[in-house]
Amino acid sequence: MTPLLEARNVTKVFGGGGLRRKSQTVALKNFSLAIDADSPTIIAVVGESGSGKTTMGRILLGLERATEGEVLYRGKNLNHLPREEWRQFRMEVQAIFQDPFGVFNSFYKVDHVLTMPIAKFGLAQDPKEARGLIEHALRAVGLRPSDTLGRYPNQLSGGQRQRIMVARALLLRPKVIIADEPVSMIDASLRMTVLGNLLQLKQEFGISIIYITHDLTTAYQISDSIIVLYHGEVVEQGDVELVNAPKHPYTKLLISSIPLPDPNQHWGEEVDDTLSRSLLDVH
Repeated sequence: MTPLLEARNVTKVFGGGGLRRKSQTVALKNFSLAIDADSPTIIAVVGESGSGKTTMGRILLGLERATEGEVLYRGKNLNHLPREEWRQFRMEVQAIFQDPFGVFNSFYKVDHVLTMPIAKFGLAQDPKEARGLIEHALRAVGLRPSDTLGRYPNQLSGGQRQRIMVARALLLRPKVIIADEPVSMIDASLRMTVLGNLLQLKQEFGISIIYITHDLTTAYQISDSIIVLYHGEVVEQGDVELVNAPKHPYTKLLISSIPLPDPNQHWGEEVDDTLSRSLLDVH
């Protein structure tokens, strides 16, 4: 079966060529990944800042071109899609970015980011139907339309703004959402709410998620599999249980940096404390 979205040996190099090779930076090297349209999954791509995570996401979204390798959408090279198929790609592959405020225009009410995709892709026949779609999407992510619509971005919390962006993506009924550090800039108390929304997208709507993060704990909580990036290269990948038996030194370093309520307790040791266990439970 042809994957919905696939990266094949993707490499991205920034900087000059020719005599300026010393100034080049390899942001991503020989990266491969495949998403099946009929088997929703959450894949976490984990690594520190500068590991190539965001570059990978932008290439999969078609916002950057690979230096080598290719990205395929339904078996066709993303860079050579005809206009109508590119439009379909834009509906089926959506993004949720890191900054839940930067994506809003402060001069517009938050309604604008929800009505715009409906108008652009012709999702409703009239304003009443459009309103119904928006209200359904907002409720799906735990927001009350009466408390959300008609307000400006600065009148909402970071968690509310990020959930609006989840609702915006949901409006288009995508097959894949690429979520780039979606909870790193919101309060810790709201992170699990947004992560719960992402898990809900998979379980209730059959949407696959590529979850880009530096946080191995949240990756473990919501993901089916993990890819560990280090200096642009995949150093380890597998199901989430790889955190209990890491092989690469960098993965071990990431795991050792995870704080636990008991400073004397280390990852991989038997834990009796309920609070410690709750950090790893999937809710």
